[in-house]
Amino acid sequence: MDVVIVDYGTGNLRSVYKALETAGKDLNDLKISISGSPNIIAKADKIILPGQGSYKQCMDSILSIDGLYEELNKFVKIKRKPLFGICVGMQLFSTEGYEEKKTKGFGWVEGIVEKIKLKDKNFKLPHMGWNNLIMMKKHKIFEGIEQNSHFYFVHSYEFSTKNKEKILGTTHYEGDIISCIGDGNIFGTQFHPEKSHENGIKLLFNFLKYY
Repeated sequence: MDVVIVDYGTGNLRSVYKALETAGKDLNDLKISISGSPNIIAKADKIILPGQGSYKQCMDSILSIDGLYEELNKFVKIKRKPLFGICVGMQLFSTEGYEEKKTKGFGWVEGIVEKIKLKDKNFKLPHMGWNNLIMMKKHKIFEGIEQNSHFYFVHSYEFSTKNKEKILGTTHYEGDIISCIGDGNIFGTQFHPEKSHENGIKLLFNFLKYY
């Protein structure tokens, strides 16, 4: 199984690599690589799409690599192969984002990304640190993970969608924030599994094994 971590100049690639290596240590024939080449990505069995920085910055970086945007779309929509988006990588599933300026996303899941609106001054942005995951439905990606398990977050913007069927998990930070999105062959987390210790490793293992 060839898994490619997409390198488009953003994201904590080495940490993701190490976490995947740990998660897949007992899986046979697992090959993990880091690449921004559309040709290499086209041959992958699964993709990890990390994201760090602003929505606009991440999408601009993807668009700056010739053929990458098109290949990612083909991978997801035509080949229907598994893709895991992390943090801004998940946010890019949306129709559009409003960080810095209105920016078109991939549109894989209808929705928008906007700044978290807080009223209580006891809550600060970015939403940073450990917080619990409320699993909204039973799903293979959550196998071995207990309800209200903690994961590591760093973000000031949130994914909003009216399509409740795509919401697999939420997290409470004054209000409810979408923390997991799933739709067929794509899955994404607002939190960072590579920084979430044992629970993050379990989640990555489940993606490698079941998707």
